Amino acid sequence: MKKTNLLLLFLLTFYFGYSQEKFKITYDQLKEYEGIYEYLNNTTLQIAASPKDTILYAIINESKYALKPSEKDVFLNMAKEKVIFLRDKASVITGYTSDEKTYKLISKKVIFPKEMWYPRLNASKDYKYVYQPPKKDLDGLVTGTLDNTGLDKALLNEMMQKIVDGTYQNVHSVLIIKDGKLVFEEYFYDNNKAKLHELRSATKSFVSALTGIAIDKGFIKDKSETVLSYFPDYTFKNLTDDKKQITIENLLTNQSGLDCDVSNPKAEGNETTMNYSDDWIQFTLDLPMVDVPGGKGMYCSGNPITMGKIIERATKMPLPEFAKQTLFKDLGIKNFKWNFKPDASSAETFCQVYLTSRDMAKFGLLYLNKGLWNGKQVVSKAWVEESLTKHSVVQGVNYGYLWWIKYLNVDGVKFNGKAAQGNGGQKIYIWEEQNMVTIITGGNYNSQSPSDELIQKYILASFSAKKSSN
Repeated sequence: MKKTNLLLLFLLTFYFGYSQEKFKITYDQLKEYEGIYEYLNNTTLQIAASPKDTILYAIINESKYALKPSEKDVFLNMAKEKVIFLRDKASVITGYTSDEKTYKLISKKVIFPKEMWYPRLNASKDYKYVYQPPKKDLDGLVTGTLDNTGLDKALLNEMMQKIVDGTYQNVHSVLIIKDGKLVFEEYFYDNNKAKLHELRSATKSFVSALTGIAIDKGFIKDKSETVLSYFPDYTFKNLTDDKKQITIENLLTNQSGLDCDVSNPKAEGNETTMNYSDDWIQFTLDLPMVDVPGGKGMYCSGNPITMGKIIERATKMPLPEFAKQTLFKDLGIKNFKWNFKPDASSAETFCQVYLTSRDMAKFGLLYLNKGLWNGKQVVSKAWVEESLTKHSVVQGVNYGYLWWIKYLNVDGVKFNGKAAQGNGGQKIYIWEEQNMVTIITGGNYNSQSPSDELIQKYILASFSAKKSSN
């Protein structure tokens, strides 16, 4: 009996071990798939082979998405869907199929810089980080050193070591402003202080700021104005008295009541469906109501997108142009990219803004200073305070006007922060009690980002130790 059980156990172990063994492929074999390919909506994507982790990546705009090898010419994307590469009679790659659609290979002539795969390209195994104070630039930021900031140099050294050795992957930049000065600034992979970075949903907080400015300047009467009053030329489905009562404030607090909630897969307001629709405003405001305006907080990208369009209609100019003439001009932000076109042409760029990490830091500092920049009130103090005050609860987290009001725990000490954040690890955090702003950008798209952990363990921990000893 025992022999039979042992044999059965051996067979099961062999079977499951064999069946779960990953398909092996070399870096040189992966390079065969590299190139520029057709993609959805008449766009293109790049396929690149990483020499660092021997994984194939689909690169859409600036975002990298892993394709794990499954079998010959078959890879699994991050949703576990098959991506199958096609070959001609001569066994040459000609394209790929995904989701029952076929896309052609356009060109093999593409070069991927080695820097894009390594946090620090020439870092040796015995790499030791040496702190360098940020260099003063002509961008309006005051720079300083870590001396007398309360930040722990040893902790920051450890953080740097772990980012560079790959313990924390896909961290693109870390910046710290303390007591009004940029005292820490580091970039990784092929990122640098001049390179624009996508903000993803952190863009929402910029829409919030522009809403306040539009109200301050009299373009929008006040936050209690109804949303539908800005779209008299539209005819909306599921029109009810409740829908007619949705206000600008309801959009800002994600309390529109529309059937749109990223955490509910059954909600009609699916973000991907919206992205590929011809008119995101029509899509959003066509949705049925599942709650009263001002009721449950539901994370819905259609709300700030609609707010952006309201600003355009109120100011009679494109949203990026209004930003350029007001917020960006006052902050000295000249290098940016923002294609705000809420239709299918933005399906893969999400109407997001692209900024440098330094300019993200300036935005955070503006809000830390109650809307004041170089002596000018760029956003009214009242609007900043309202924006950073709890108005709703979204996904279990307190929420202001398109700002997250959240805390991080460090060794039992609670640190209260206000955050603009986006997919991939984009974080603009305001720490009022510490008089500090932290910026982290990253590339952990659709996966767990280490951004909050880095802030907890290596930045806030400096102040946690001091608090605990008091």
